[in-house]
Formats: sequence, C-alpha cells, structure tokens
Amino acid sequence: MTDSPMWDVHTLAAGLRADRADVASQARVLTGALAGTLPDGMVEVSVRRSVADRLAGREGRPVAVVVHGHERDLELREGPRGLEAELRKVVRGIVISRTPIGVDEWLQALAEDLQRIAARDAAARAALEGLLGG
Repeated sequence: MTDSPMWDVHTLAAGLRADRADVASQARVLTGALAGTLPDGMVEVSVRRSVADRLAGREGRPVAVVVHGHERDLELREGPRGLEAELRKVVRGIVISRTPIGVDEWLQALAEDLQRIAARDAAARAALEGLLGG
C-alpha cells in the first residue's frame, strides 16, 4: 500500500458509503467497478425476478449481496424495514456465528477486505483508485 490517505480504511468506507441507499447500488459497485479485480467467487448477488422481469427478459433486482472475505462473510440484504447487514464468522467453509451489524459497520468491514486485496494486487488497487476518484 502507498502512504496516500486514499488507502485509509475510513476513506475507502466513506467512498463506498456515498451510494449506500440500497442493495442494488452496492451490488453495482462490487460487480461493476470492481468485478474484474476481485477474486472469482468473492461476491455473490441474489436477485429477485418478477413475472414481468421474466417476460421482458430482464435480470431482475438485486436483493442481497454477500462478500466472501478471509474467515468471514459480509451480507447486505433488503429487509422489511430497509437494509439489513450481517457478519458471519467462517471456519473451513462453515459458518460458526452470525452477528447482525449496522450498515456503516458492514461498509467498514468491506473496506477492510478490499484494502487487503488491493495491498496484494495492482489491478485491484487501480480499480479502487477509480472508484474513489483518485
């Protein structure tokens, strides 16, 4: 990592937080701007397709996104009262605990995971710079 303040986890989280209105916006960031740089299988998006979506050949609307990190999964989903976030502790592929967390905490944890990836990968670093407007 560089010494640039851009790589501060708080700055990265703030960049992700800028468009946190719904699951679809986070799914677009993770599968759009960062898709080619994240490891295969790291991001999983669940989509709800209505009958109208099926008839029109549309993909549907993202309703949940799971980011598989190192020994944890982060899930952001639509709930009955808005966005719900969950942190799952994972050991050898098995979820051993689930903890509901706030969306800001979810974004912070996501920023930490993305920062770890960017520290190892120049393409991920470039994608994050583009995402943050650097």
